[in-house]
Amino acid sequence: MAGAGEDWLNDGLDVAGADCGLWVSGVDYVAGWRGAREAADRLNRAFLGAGFELSQLRAVASTNEDGRGVVRVTGWPDAAERLAVLLEAVTPRSGGAA
Repeated sequence: MAGAGEDWLNDGLDVAGADCGLWVSGVDYVAGWRGAREAADRLNRAFLGAGFELSQLRAVASTNEDGRGVVRVTGWPDAAERLAVLLEAVTPRSGGAA
């Protein structure tokens, strides 16, 4: 397996994104994070299958302030450009705004 090995499967609970404030009592952040984690893991496997290194491009599970799961894609600009090229190749041209 390319990338960071199996460590990406065992990274910690990230519910403190850049725009996140304090946790709110009674909000189930873990449930939202679990769903995001499953989606992020699947996306990371797809990145690996497409030849990306997880040190270049990866999906990270998080939650927002309401406890809803969030998946953020983070990476180097050149990897993001490569991903854009791949997505443009499989996306029909619709003329829509970015």
